[in-house]
Amino acid sequence: MAARTALEPAALRSPARIPLRPAAETPPRHGVRVGRIPLFEPTPHVPQGYSAKAFAGEVVPFRVVSFREGHDRIGVHLRLTDPAGNDTLHRMAPLGDGTDRWQVEVALDATGTWTYRYEAYADEFATWASSAAVKAEAGVDIAVMCALGAELLAAAAAEKDRPAPERTLLKAAAKRLKKPDAVQLGAVATDAAVTAALHDRPVQGVGSRTAALSLTVERATAGVGAWYEFFPRSEGAAQRKDGTVKSGTFRTAAKRLPGVAGMGFDVIYLVPVHPIGSTNRKGRNNTLTAEPGDPGSPYAIGAAEGGHDAIHPDLGTEKDFLAFVRAAQKEGLEVALDLALQASPDHPWVTEHPEWFTTLPDGTIAYAENPPKKYQDIYPLNFDNDPDGIYAEMLRVVMHWVGFGVRIFRVDNPHTKPLQFWEWLIAEVNAQDPGVIFLAEAFTRPAVMRALAAVGFQQSYSYFTWRNTKAELEEFLTTIAHETSDYMRPNLFVNTHDILTEYLQFGGRAAYRIRACIAATAAPVYGVYAGYELVENVARPGSEENIDNEKYEYKLRDWDAAEERGESLAPLLRRLNEIRRAHPALRQLRNLSVHWSDDDAVLVYSKHLDAAFTGTGRPDTLIIVANVDPHSVRETTVHLDTRIWGVEPGDEFLVEDLLTGAEWTWRDHNYVRLDAFAEPVHILRVKERP
Repeated sequence: MAARTALEPAALRSPARIPLRPAAETPPRHGVRVGRIPLFEPTPHVPQGYSAKAFAGEVVPFRVVSFREGHDRIGVHLRLTDPAGNDTLHRMAPLGDGTDRWQVEVALDATGTWTYRYEAYADEFATWASSAAVKAEAGVDIAVMCALGAELLAAAAAEKDRPAPERTLLKAAAKRLKKPDAVQLGAVATDAAVTAALHDRPVQGVGSRTAALSLTVERATAGVGAWYEFFPRSEGAAQRKDGTVKSGTFRTAAKRLPGVAGMGFDVIYLVPVHPIGSTNRKGRNNTLTAEPGDPGSPYAIGAAEGGHDAIHPDLGTEKDFLAFVRAAQKEGLEVALDLALQASPDHPWVTEHPEWFTTLPDGTIAYAENPPKKYQDIYPLNFDNDPDGIYAEMLRVVMHWVGFGVRIFRVDNPHTKPLQFWEWLIAEVNAQDPGVIFLAEAFTRPAVMRALAAVGFQQSYSYFTWRNTKAELEEFLTTIAHETSDYMRPNLFVNTHDILTEYLQFGGRAAYRIRACIAATAAPVYGVYAGYELVENVARPGSEENIDNEKYEYKLRDWDAAEERGESLAPLLRRLNEIRRAHPALRQLRNLSVHWSDDDAVLVYSKHLDAAFTGTGRPDTLIIVANVDPHSVRETTVHLDTRIWGVEPGDEFLVEDLLTGAEWTWRDHNYVRLDAFAEPVHILRVKERP
């Protein structure tokens, strides 16, 4: 796949709201699907007819293909209807790339269901003006063109919805054409004021429109945020004199919240906090035998103390959990809870609802497997024996935690449950609370991941962790920003409690810096698992997960001491999140453009947001240049399509490195030197010209 490079000129990326007018629609002939002015390939588009998605504040590119026979000019409008039923009309611009595509970008602010349709029409003035300008210069058909122009302008001036100044302007223009005159013909055809008046309120001839399409706008956190994952039982855990470990609690874990908030994170994601089964409990490093004091995997949910609606007694009580949620909110953090729909052999469901599991011929219940991995401590659910009962229970569980203030759920392995279940559950939950967000942890085939997003998941894990070379990243970033962004929002986790890639294992501190910088700037949602800032990169032999995995034991860490010794990446994460908050271009997904370099290990991309959308009245442009080889120093030339942010090729502009403070004068071709052992990434702000 070729990397996507330049988008459209900046002039095409501004709101083009115009006065509301009725659509020009010529009734189609019986049995014919194509309208008088064809309209094809409307986007945003989602497979199977599901609603497109956006988040509050997202700038959405609306596009459609439209043309007509011959040389006559057309115009295309986007008609938007917000959730309150208010219409706005937006003039679209041709992209000028020979594809007959038209575009306008609009920032959608209100949450709820929007509808949109495209309207194309014969632009009578544009057609006349184009022909009149040519004929005036050639001195042919002057009388005919003046007569046609005078008639058209007089009719436009008579339209009652036009402001009085426009009507006066158009009447005067029509009067100038009463007598055949080549000079006047050319002057009226190119008159900027007349053209502007008839751009916003065009004279429409024959026309067509599409059917209404839907777009769901969700709260901003569905599309923007920095996530931090941790195990609450490890936060505040303490080693006893006999070597065993006393579990942390919600009360002790809350003491870590100021540190997480201080790094600039927005979401604190907790692994399951429920009672853990003792039958077949896993020991350290996923061993089959648990030693006394081993806490077990939090994903083996359910014990005598309760199931998915219960709190592990070591962590505290429901009151303690609620206090944790409130403490997080006080720090500006929102709590996300892991939703793992599976059970330990000790879960109350096993005895109360054995029909919710798969029973083997020998009478035992099948445990979970992901060959060659086996999970003897977990029973997967069977959704087909009693779908009504199991669906109702899962809805009850989710709404139970919503009642405690949890409105974000990270869903464990959703691809192992029926797709129709997720479509139903998310719709049911969002009908009761539209602000609830579901993140799909589905590292599986692309079609399945995309289907989960299409049916409702607001966010998705992605292949980002395994896309590490320049070529891989160019293809990946192009896909997430421009091919699936109408419905799929990637959360670029750099690591998880299950994933420690070879790139991180062998790339050392440089690899951790590189991946954090790319994740934080390439997408508006990214995340880290606790320990990333300490560069915990030792893997269990033969695997892609940390040795002494926190999933099976307590982790005792001294965050402050590591930072005092200069060993922590917390300052880098803090700075990255500061940059994200200061630059609205980084809070968008669809505005990424891939550029070029002469080195196979130097990745270059930019994020640009037009001044109309930043809220400051100034454009926001960042250029990211990353050495993705964590073992070398790279020197090369980068090549930029500067037209994306309104700078002509060859013109100078100033850039500031937001990580180091260095400034340079750049053009479209620039030398860079990136030392993986010092500063492997430039995050450059394009400074405004004086």
